Amino acid sequence: MDVTVNGSARQVGSEPDATAVQFLRETLGLTGTKLVCGAGVCGACTVHVDGVPKVACLTPAAALEGTSVTTVEGLRGKHPVQRAFAAHDALQCGYCTPGFVMEASSFVDRWRAEHGDTAPSRADIAAALAGHLCRCGAYEGIYAAVAAACAGAHDTDDAPPPRVEAMQKITGQALYTTDVHPDGLLDGVIVRSRHAHARVRSVTGDDKLVDLLPGDRTVRYVGQPIAAVAAETLAASEAAAERVQVEYEVLPAAVDPDLAELPDSPVVYPTKEERKQAPASAEGLVIPAKWNGNVRGPVRMNWRGGLALKRIEQARAQGESRRLVEATFTAEPQVHTPLEPHACLASWDSGGDLHLWVSTQALAEVAERAAERFRLRPEQVHASAVHVGGGFGSKLSLTSDVVAAAELARVHAAPVRVVLNRAEELTDGGHRPGTRADIAMLTDDDGNLAALTLDVHGDGGVSVGSGVASLARFIYGNAPRRLRDFDIVTHRPPATPFRGPGGPPMAWALEQTVDETAHRRGEDPIALRRRWDGNSKRRALYDVAAALPLWRQRPAAGSQTGRFRRGVGVAAANWMYFLDPGTQVELTVEEGIVVARTATQDMGQGARSVIADVIAAELGLAPDRVRVDIGRTGTVHGPTSGGSRTTTSIAPAARDAAARLRSALAAKAPRHGTGGAVEKLLADAEGLRVVGKRRRDRLGYAAPVRVGGVIIGRGFTGAVHVTEVEVDTRLGHTRVTRVWGGIAAGRLYSPALALGQCQGGVIQGIGYALYEERVTDPLTGVVLSDNLEDYRIPGIGDIPEIDIHFHEEGFDHVDGGGVGLGEVCTLPVAASVGNAVHAATGWRPHHLPIRPDRLLEGLRA
Repeated sequence: MDVTVNGSARQVGSEPDATAVQFLRETLGLTGTKLVCGAGVCGACTVHVDGVPKVACLTPAAALEGTSVTTVEGLRGKHPVQRAFAAHDALQCGYCTPGFVMEASSFVDRWRAEHGDTAPSRADIAAALAGHLCRCGAYEGIYAAVAAACAGAHDTDDAPPPRVEAMQKITGQALYTTDVHPDGLLDGVIVRSRHAHARVRSVTGDDKLVDLLPGDRTVRYVGQPIAAVAAETLAASEAAAERVQVEYEVLPAAVDPDLAELPDSPVVYPTKEERKQAPASAEGLVIPAKWNGNVRGPVRMNWRGGLALKRIEQARAQGESRRLVEATFTAEPQVHTPLEPHACLASWDSGGDLHLWVSTQALAEVAERAAERFRLRPEQVHASAVHVGGGFGSKLSLTSDVVAAAELARVHAAPVRVVLNRAEELTDGGHRPGTRADIAMLTDDDGNLAALTLDVHGDGGVSVGSGVASLARFIYGNAPRRLRDFDIVTHRPPATPFRGPGGPPMAWALEQTVDETAHRRGEDPIALRRRWDGNSKRRALYDVAAALPLWRQRPAAGSQTGRFRRGVGVAAANWMYFLDPGTQVELTVEEGIVVARTATQDMGQGARSVIADVIAAELGLAPDRVRVDIGRTGTVHGPTSGGSRTTTSIAPAARDAAARLRSALAAKAPRHGTGGAVEKLLADAEGLRVVGKRRRDRLGYAAPVRVGGVIIGRGFTGAVHVTEVEVDTRLGHTRVTRVWGGIAAGRLYSPALALGQCQGGVIQGIGYALYEERVTDPLTGVVLSDNLEDYRIPGIGDIPEIDIHFHEEGFDHVDGGGVGLGEVCTLPVAASVGNAVHAATGWRPHHLPIRPDRLLEGLRA
């Protein structure tokens, strides 16, 4: 095939059925073009063909014959839109970024040719970038970057961007696990169960097939890994997987959560030993609980629970409709949907060491678990996760792709890569459990919270540990409350931790009940929350929120008529302060550069930039004199990226390392007869190494509880969100138009990155509220929403204007003064949308997502 690629004429062959994205990535090695959906939905594979943007996943490679193709590598970082993306931090994990850049560069060139150096509207930009998805939610930065590039603001080189790896991601140079392609690479494919419940009698196929089944040979959901095969190409390995013969003894299955509770339902885990092996849907320890068939629980987090129940039962008997609010709130499972799917490349060296390239949020944890799984010493496992294309809680463990790749690499004596396709990712990549929450809230005659009961049944498939109700213990004072969590276990894929595990469904139920209480009392919903909530940080946020014109000028709830109705709602949340006290940062002087290392990873939250910024500031160095080398084991301990623990763990350790390096340099200066600035001292300090640690907080920690090396610190973060919606009462559509988010998490180490994190959290919360719904066949257990058309995540046109306000006080006792904010920013969003819909229409939604059919049915009722 004759084709010009990035200005160079090429004569190359391709597989007959190859797509353009496969040709560019596998044949030419242009891995900046990403394969995500394979269906033309996400835009990540966009390239220019004869100057026109095309999705390469739907373009046959043969169609490139005689054309001129430009990939993101061909822009070479010189297009104004690339500099604009870097300057406005219009990215996070970066996996979708090349596709956005290619589409945006074409739009910017066309716009400027037609309109000159003027900024387009948000609607113009949204229309131009429709069909591109960013799961991290970097859309606000993308809007700003494209508008600025159109206005000519980035025609020349800019100052260093807030994200140190920005240009790598924007030019396609950043290598993710899916991009690594060593010589001799084989592609592996997992053979998955076609039945929701069965015992596997035999598995036969190619000689080097590897077995992935548990010891009892039982599969418990459609899509559970059974075996894996590998071949020289993905097509060949898929064909080999099709040839695998699996003999099943099909068993009765419980795939409907409502039926799974019944006494005669097939039991998912019939023995005590099997129950112990159940996967967890939340981070940390799973609290032991009783089982009754497929119902596990309750797990209690009570405070004078008996009194709470007694008060509520008395009020119910007396018909206290004004003081007692009761409701049931439900939510469908939400799927993580990272755009880089679960992926691992494994190889074994001649000495028996295992090398892993893996898309993970828990580099050190995966290496440790791999050593246990393959009976190796810890130092024999070498893991890398240099760039990670999102995770959101789904990549915290030793997943099946890692095990399959390592087993296949051992039997083939060759490097093997296993990458989940989009259907596998949306089926078995993890999800937030669905929930059913039964809540009762009682106030006394003075309008104070008198009692609360909350029973939550979690729907996490074969997983357990859905802790939702327990989180209601830590907000709105110490009124009596009975809080009980149950798991309804089914033969469906396992849930896994998802950004703020348990928090969004808890807020969905609790915050709407608080809102309903305020309306029944005729009280301002913010004023009532402020009166109940003793947390000084959230009280400061309530004060700012109450003064917003958005809030003060809102229409009275339920007062509007006509087709389009506007409503404004508020919701609050908190989150624990977690940290990894064993975190260290190592600094080494190499050729006059300070190189920082720690065994953590950056999945877009900005760990590299935080470390670099702290060290440069502490040592007074220019940014180019600091290099951060993370995403590899074999160095000092670093934290997992989960639970909002990363920044508050690494930043103080980096600062301590910088202080130690400054002292070591000063100690060397007299011997060498030099002095002055650190930059001068570095030239004479080759190989100097120091290790910094995170100090203990001044007031200690709130609890001596350690879970996997993580400690619960003293104090809670806070969020107060005010959301405006427009409801189309004819078609049932809800559109979020504005969001004000107040975040209290202490000091911001990188304001630009913190802003992007919180905007992204708001966007994921909007998706949870309005769009995202995993659909499973109630008879077979097959996940039906296994593509990005049927499982919808928010696109750029769905995004409102988002204003984030940071309250930086309240964590002075913390080493560094700041804690994590990645979880708390998303927790109250769906509840604030629900409250806004109620304010607009007078109808209160009780089920997530708020689909048009549900809204219209509610309005009719």
